[in-house]
Amino acid sequence: MLTFETLFELLRKEKINQELQKLDDDFFEQTSQYLQEKTAVLETEKTSNSIFSGDSKKTQLQLENARKILKEFYEKRENKIINLAMLSSRAEVRESGTNMLKEEKRLYREVLELLNTYRDGILKNAVEGKKIKIAKKKQLPKDIKTEQKASSGNKMIRFLHPVPKFVADDLNTYGPFEKEEMSFLPQKTAGLLIKRKRAEEMKIENT
Repeated sequence: MLTFETLFELLRKEKINQELQKLDDDFFEQTSQYLQEKTAVLETEKTSNSIFSGDSKKTQLQLENARKILKEFYEKRENKIINLAMLSSRAEVRESGTNMLKEEKRLYREVLELLNTYRDGILKNAVEGKKIKIAKKKQLPKDIKTEQKASSGNKMIRFLHPVPKFVADDLNTYGPFEKEEMSFLPQKTAGLLIKRKRAEEMKIENT
């Protein structure tokens, strides 16, 4: 069972180890559930007339600290994964994704693919005296197609202009995005960006 102390200890270990530490496959689902439960406890304490109502400040502080710990923990792992993708691209190898969660493996694959595309288009062509040309991504990975089918509330779009970081209608933060980048966004937000000609919808054929 995930606790505040568990989160704190995981962050400590992630900081001192160069390698990714092994996590439960459903770690992020566990953290989401933990924060939901803490939020529910806080709401109960705030509205309760019992002797426990005075604990709300303590719970509020613990909830805020847990969110900060989770953010720092995620970013530590994110940095390791991106650095691994960069080293893999330079060495022209593909790692097995040791201790990566399924979501992290996807991040690694997509970052590596992007780095390889630009390395081939810029460095390789320049070294060979050829015209610099960045290959366009013609087809989305199968796992992205699967996610889109499973998430009917999201829409895949391609950005036509750079867009700074923003909060979507689902209250999650997205971006920033550069021109030509693609992303799944909530239907309402995606529609607004398309209407303002900041992005276009990506039509994906079913296979």
